[in-house]
Amino acid sequence: MSAEERIRHVPYEGGEKESLRVSLDRHRDVVVWKLAGLDEERARRPLTPSGTNLLGLVKHLAAVEYSWFCETFGRESEPLWFDPYAGEDMVAADDETTEGILAYYARARAAADRAVAELPLETVGTAWDGRKVSMRWVLIHMVEETARHAGHMDIVRELIDGTTGAYPQL
Repeated sequence: MSAEERIRHVPYEGGEKESLRVSLDRHRDVVVWKLAGLDEERARRPLTPSGTNLLGLVKHLAAVEYSWFCETFGRESEPLWFDPYAGEDMVAADDETTEGILAYYARARAAADRAVAELPLETVGTAWDGRKVSMRWVLIHMVEETARHAGHMDIVRELIDGTTGAYPQL
């Protein structure tokens, strides 16, 4: 399969759930690609005053995928080994590796994908803060959340080595 064929495209005439899911997957793929070819030091290098780094952003996105798609709808979620309320989801600890965080993200994506596949868009769950939210709302929120952080990753990766763009050069 060529690089062009691997790039996901939102269907021009697809259904609502399919379109939201493909849109989310496009941004998820960018998140993973932004770590490609980096060593451990560059993947965790903080490049903003707040400490934003690529591995921390991926770790955060994995945690929120589990939270919004699984915990909200009473589905199984991987236990956290860090405290997201203390900001520990935004940094990679010394014993966490790129490989380990990417594997965590892959597991979170798979669990989220199962929830999306199995639950109708109208399904209502309870968010971490007690709000009632639909699967439709969660999908829209996670497209926004992932796109926002993929944009952060664009900037951080460019500061690391000059790599830009949403996908590898075709």
